[in-house]
Amino acid sequence: MIYLDSAATTFQKPPSVAAAVRDAMRSMTTPGRGAYPEALRAAETALACREEIAALFHFPRPENVVFTLNATHALNLAIKSIVPPGGRVVISGYEHNAVTRPLDALRAKIRVADTPLFQEAAAMAAFEKLTTPDTKAVICNHVSNVFGYIQPVDWLAEFCRKRKVPLILDLSQSAGVIALDLSKLRPAFAAMPGHKGLYGPQGTGVLICGDGVETKPLLEGGTGTMSVSRQMPDFLPERLESGTPNMPGIAGLLEGVRFVRRHGVEAICGAERRLAIMAADELRRMPGVRVFARPGCGDQSAVLSFLPPAGDVERLGDALGERGIAVRAGLHCAPLAHRTAGTLRTGTVRVSFSAFNTAEEVRRFLSALRQILRENPEFQSP
Repeated sequence: MIYLDSAATTFQKPPSVAAAVRDAMRSMTTPGRGAYPEALRAAETALACREEIAALFHFPRPENVVFTLNATHALNLAIKSIVPPGGRVVISGYEHNAVTRPLDALRAKIRVADTPLFQEAAAMAAFEKLTTPDTKAVICNHVSNVFGYIQPVDWLAEFCRKRKVPLILDLSQSAGVIALDLSKLRPAFAAMPGHKGLYGPQGTGVLICGDGVETKPLLEGGTGTMSVSRQMPDFLPERLESGTPNMPGIAGLLEGVRFVRRHGVEAICGAERRLAIMAADELRRMPGVRVFARPGCGDQSAVLSFLPPAGDVERLGDALGERGIAVRAGLHCAPLAHRTAGTLRTGTVRVSFSAFNTAEEVRRFLSALRQILRENPEFQSP
């Protein structure tokens, strides 16, 4: 199989990740639940993972690195900590359902900075116009999961500090792929999955909490500390981590983050972007194919969407899958992004790359796509 769906989950992982998961199953129990070697080994692994993540993002407080089930869990924690029911929130036009659905559940007053793709100045102007003194939070993904559009989060972080509005960053598509210094950005929260660019197992995620930001648990329960109290601890990470943690997942995530730090975020980003540029250039040469990318993939990560000349994108995705090429077709759990970009009716076909993809795989994908478009009238222009 040629796997081109890393924006959903990186399928190929460093061998050390699976080895760490297996080792954790054999050698670890639960942090904070005993002083015997297996419990202490779990505590050491969890701390090491927090420290590696903090170092990757230049964040000075490993104790504010909270383990979650995924980015959705992390975003729910962040949003429900600082957005009151009915509160006013400004979001980008490219947010995932993991942002819009929690806000809808809160009946928040949502204002959308729905500006065209790859137009940074327009996005900044929209955020500036929509953010008012009663805005409870600004929420923005660093990179669109549909189009790979890199949003102006450096500017946005400074803008939110000046306006004294909490900023929640969704790093689902940029963590491990684009270098970030959270000590400079200083968002209220930064949420990310473990199973994408950090190369950890599914069922892992991270919420990095800024200093002095109020946090509200989604779940209450045992933490291994302050057991006599009927309330959750008032300190991190325990305040947001009730119940038994996923130690095999955390052990695997630790090795994934070590892989990223060892190889370097810039090197990984460069290799992935070269493949995206190669794919975009060749897709443009196919008659009738619409590619959502600038020349050279400026302001874009290695996430690339396109449309065939005609036909249903999910049928095209299925046709590629039948040829052993894994892509994602449809709305990508981000209908707002498609509405903003004008593709809500059709969806798109998305290809996305990881550190394990090769130029030969891109060539084989392009060859298969050409054959499908040539041999199937449903995908040809009328």
